[in-house]
Amino acid sequence: MIGSVAIGGGAPCSVQSMCSTDTRDEAATIAQIGRLADAGCEIVRCAVPDKAAAEALGRIKLSSPLPVVADIHFDYKLALQVLAGGIDGLRLNPGNIGERWKVEEVVRAARERLVPIRIGVNAGSLERELLEKYGHPTAAAMVESALGHVRILEELGYDQIKISLKASDVPKTVAAYRLLAKEVDYPLHIGITEAGTIFSGTIKSAVGLGIMLADGIGDTLRVSLTGDPVDEVRVGFEILKSLGLRQRGVNFVSCPTCGRCQINLINVAEEVEQRLQGVDAPFTVAVMGCVVNGPGEAREADFGIAGGRGEGLLFRHGEILRKVPEHELADALVGEVLKAVSSEK
Repeated sequence: MIGSVAIGGGAPCSVQSMCSTDTRDEAATIAQIGRLADAGCEIVRCAVPDKAAAEALGRIKLSSPLPVVADIHFDYKLALQVLAGGIDGLRLNPGNIGERWKVEEVVRAARERLVPIRIGVNAGSLERELLEKYGHPTAAAMVESALGHVRILEELGYDQIKISLKASDVPKTVAAYRLLAKEVDYPLHIGITEAGTIFSGTIKSAVGLGIMLADGIGDTLRVSLTGDPVDEVRVGFEILKSLGLRQRGVNFVSCPTCGRCQINLINVAEEVEQRLQGVDAPFTVAVMGCVVNGPGEAREADFGIAGGRGEGLLFRHGEILRKVPEHELADALVGEVLKAVSSEK
């Protein structure tokens, strides 16, 4: 359990993100956590680079609507400090914490408070001896690193563990998780680290996470994007939704357009998707542009439009409601969806 969120054991794969604010700026961090919560984020992680950030995180935790995980590197004393401050979870990269006794100190404190620990292994920060053994950060090296740190926690009698093995390389990351999944039954946190900007990072994350999730690997995830962390949450849910693993918000269907399309479908589709972003109902909404696939897709959706020449047919649950002029299509479709949302409340 990370706060009130169950990880593993048949629980749905949870979506988390990490604040991009300076943790020492409590107001900005709390405001960003609020935006993440509104987007559906279920767990939030905050960087703890120094003592001031550790102190601030204890106060942030008190105001946070989400479980808070502290991200610790290099200094084990910061881990002890946030544990004393009531944090919900701890993320450690044991490879850069230092001597084993320091990790042991942290584990003892976590065990006293029943705070779960994520062993976070990154390809970019593997132990020197493993790099010498394997020559470079391979999938096998990452797994060996993780298992070594798992053993430390197990020897100390602690099993509230989840594990991540992240690299920016998709095949390497997938290979590492597949190897690890054969070795342990602990919950796995999955992600493609340093994936890139919203465009390239979304593609890498969708490919990598999609492969692993389709394999049955992954109990919680983060999509790592260079951008607003709210977008990480949106992309994460879309990945889960595309595999039928979670349902949050509208399932949006739209055609790619072709020479048969006789309405400005791109504008209509973008407007409808943007206006329905805040709708948390599991409706399928289709915006289609021509008579080939349009009527079929619109009819199968909960709500849809099928374009014609300067107009379109408006569908609701498979039935044609009326013919709508092109300039009114977005309003008509969004209106039907919002009407249905209101009637279900």
